[in-house]
Amino acid sequence: MTKMADSASSVEIVEGCRLPVLRKNQEHEDEWPLAEILSVKEVSSRKLFYVHYIDFNKRLDEWVTADRLDMKKLQFPKKEAKTPTKNGLPGSRPSSPEREVRKSLDLNVQSATAPSRGKTLPTPKRKVEPVPLATQVPPATPVPSLPSSAEASQASVFPAVRETNNTFKSREDHEQLSSLTTNGTARRLVPSQPGRKRKANCGATDEMIKVLQYNKPQSASVFLPPPEDSQDSSDGIPSAPRMTGSLVSDRSHDDIVTRMKNIECIELGRHRLKPWYFSPYPQELTTLPILYLCEFCLKYLKSLKCLQRHLTKCNLRHPPGNEIYRKGTISFFEIDGRKNKTYSQNLCLLAKCFLDHKTLYYDTDPFLFYVMTEYDSKGFHIVGYFSKEKESTEDYNVACILTLPPYQRRGYGKLLIEFSYELSKVEGKTGTPEKPLSDLGLLSYRSYWSQTILEILMDLKPDNGERPQITINEISEITSVKKEDVISTLQYLNLINYYKGQYILTLSEDIVDGHERAMQKRHLRIDPKCLHFTPKDWSKRGKW
Repeated sequence: MTKMADSASSVEIVEGCRLPVLRKNQEHEDEWPLAEILSVKEVSSRKLFYVHYIDFNKRLDEWVTADRLDMKKLQFPKKEAKTPTKNGLPGSRPSSPEREVRKSLDLNVQSATAPSRGKTLPTPKRKVEPVPLATQVPPATPVPSLPSSAEASQASVFPAVRETNNTFKSREDHEQLSSLTTNGTARRLVPSQPGRKRKANCGATDEMIKVLQYNKPQSASVFLPPPEDSQDSSDGIPSAPRMTGSLVSDRSHDDIVTRMKNIECIELGRHRLKPWYFSPYPQELTTLPILYLCEFCLKYLKSLKCLQRHLTKCNLRHPPGNEIYRKGTISFFEIDGRKNKTYSQNLCLLAKCFLDHKTLYYDTDPFLFYVMTEYDSKGFHIVGYFSKEKESTEDYNVACILTLPPYQRRGYGKLLIEFSYELSKVEGKTGTPEKPLSDLGLLSYRSYWSQTILEILMDLKPDNGERPQITINEISEITSVKKEDVISTLQYLNLINYYKGQYILTLSEDIVDGHERAMQKRHLRIDPKCLHFTPKDWSKRGKW
């Protein structure tokens, strides 16, 4: 190690260099993944290097000393012409891996959306419509084309092969999926209809599903005859993400400043949190070893003494706003981003430490924040939250969603998602989360959708000896999950098959057993009887 440190001092390492860096993996074994140097600083006459591990999530980025660098495999950045800025936002250095992925995706977008001019990318033979949230793969078995009137709402034209594991193999896989959904190029089977209310024609008999129960009670097939008409109609081109609000899609992802964590540690109540990503707290606070937050009003302070003095004057013991749900120790508070602007902005600053795919804006007026808390003798402690637009033209019921790290992997994420859909049920709408989803958010939503839909399908029982019937719209109405998400989940689970001229969903015993095991572990559930919520008509400006 000393030789490597000497080499680091003799060779000048600049920003953009790549080389292997020593780190511990999950099994606490040494490994040397390739990393990019993002910044260099000197502390007490000792050089420190901020590294991003290529193909790893940015939350693993860290400051390392020279003795962890393998100088033998040092790669200097390529000298290329300075790339022009896009939309007035700074571009990254040529060696940025995120930019390479984004650039290739942009080229695909232009080729797919531009009019035909000479050479074009190869297109599949079948006519397809874009599909959200599902990575595109060729169908496992060839299926015939559907009539054009049925294509939009058919749930099984191209069944996606289910992934063998529920985690992304690399950061670039997630970046590609996020960029596809952000740039509006994700292929979607059922186009979205802006402003569509689920009450319209939800009882129609299109997309009828018939369930055939075999002798084995845990095995069933769901038949989907082609519908006569489709409710959803659009040009099939998703609109670009909006650029207003508290946390919106990040278009300055390659900015060198925002690529680096700027807060070392946050003390929030009895927890100390290590931030994953950049958050635009005031510059003078970024040099502190610990940033102190009041766990009730989320005000940030520079020292423990300041926090203690603040607590003597802070009267809050719960988030501001109305408590609309309480069961046991779990409570939900509804907070208006206009009436409680300071709290909402502080909440967004805290959330940005753990959300990389969003950029912070201070316009919280168009948003509602739903904060989940855990109660004890000292007060209501924040566990997580989600925000939603007061008026969404695209049926978004979640803008941002986060469970704080100390409470992750305990079922609180699914509880937040379930609560967002309970609100949609009261409002009489179907909802969907705003895209792009983070890697952890996508996994949580896929798991929730899978469990919810399988629960509906498994509860179906024969009616007078005949096969029970249900439509895609009825599943959407019962769960408040948007129809596109229902279809993409069926594709993700790889349940769709083509059998004797019909599209069927086959629930194997493995899927049923896995679902039952998952539901046994899911102890936290929302009780609709404990929800006291009256939706408002935010289209009237007086309500704001």
